[in-house]
Amino acid sequence: MSNLTIAEILRNQGVSRRAFLKFCVTMAGLMSLPPSMAPAIAKALGQTRRPSVIWLSFQECTGCTESLTRSNKPSVENLILNAVSLDYHHTLQAAAGTAAEQARTKAMAEAYGKYLLIVDGAIPTKDGGVYSTIAGITNMQMLSEVAAGAAAIVAVGTCAAFGGLPHASPNPTGAVPVTHLVKNKPIINVPGCPPIPVVITGVLAHYLTFGTIPPLDKLHRPISFYGDTIHDRCYRRPFYDQGKFAKTFDDEGARKGWCLYELGCRGPVTHNACATSKWNNGVSFPIQSGHPCLGCSEPDFWDMGRFYQPLAQPGTPLSKIALAAVAGGAAIGGAYGVYDRHKRNKHLQTHEKVTVAALEEKP
Repeated sequence: MSNLTIAEILRNQGVSRRAFLKFCVTMAGLMSLPPSMAPAIAKALGQTRRPSVIWLSFQECTGCTESLTRSNKPSVENLILNAVSLDYHHTLQAAAGTAAEQARTKAMAEAYGKYLLIVDGAIPTKDGGVYSTIAGITNMQMLSEVAAGAAAIVAVGTCAAFGGLPHASPNPTGAVPVTHLVKNKPIINVPGCPPIPVVITGVLAHYLTFGTIPPLDKLHRPISFYGDTIHDRCYRRPFYDQGKFAKTFDDEGARKGWCLYELGCRGPVTHNACATSKWNNGVSFPIQSGHPCLGCSEPDFWDMGRFYQPLAQPGTPLSKIALAAVAGGAAIGGAYGVYDRHKRNKHLQTHEKVTVAALEEKP
């Protein structure tokens, strides 16, 4: 773990002040802050040392790591080589076997109480957790050991955040999310199957800049990315309001880009930034590509059982749609209450003012 600040590391690698400020403007955007915050972010990063990051992969498909490696704002190379010290990651590290586990224990010892723990994948608990082990250690044991010395935990992907596919009925391994096992640490859930790359890096950018976790909703998700439903920001929303729906995937409505609600779109009860951040450097997202939202960033989305059927009759008030989703077995966003948008915006504005004031007071 380097004792140099992030700004010093960038400067030693030939990154100009101009390029550094552009980097800070990008980070401000990722955190839903105005570009005017860039100087304050630059000041904070100039005083921040590279944090140690330990990434644990459990019951997962590596899709979350694949998503991160396709991030471009900032790139995964910038995050790993410049902003953080990625000391342990099953997929990205060069070491293997004993050397890999030695790297993990060394990182834990050197940065105990300060490192950031990232987890992707659910944790099996049935029969003592024997259904997934690493170096002869169950996922349960490893999570408990590494979480004890973490400053904060980021649960990346729906499997780590809510259990995901491994947790789906009948859940033969007793898979559970991180929050079911860790109760005494700050936890940020970044759900999605997989999460949007810019959301992953945005959360890391916030932690790097402020040393704290961002404002979270009741499911521990960052409000800046998960505060609105996909339906709130969807470009097809006007067609929903006009009662224009595609009936099949190849009818006239589908060709005209009408709303996909009657084809089972879960956008009204799914909180995520897909409609605004999109995928592949902002190129598209599932609804834009002609496929309804499956609700992958909500709990138990695999157990809804009727992906291509509407949540309720078209024209049903959105508040009742959320309740209908819960009543139908889709224990997703509405089950935990709907955030009042005015209160949420007020909360974000207050957080921004406090953050700016704290940064301006730093010497």
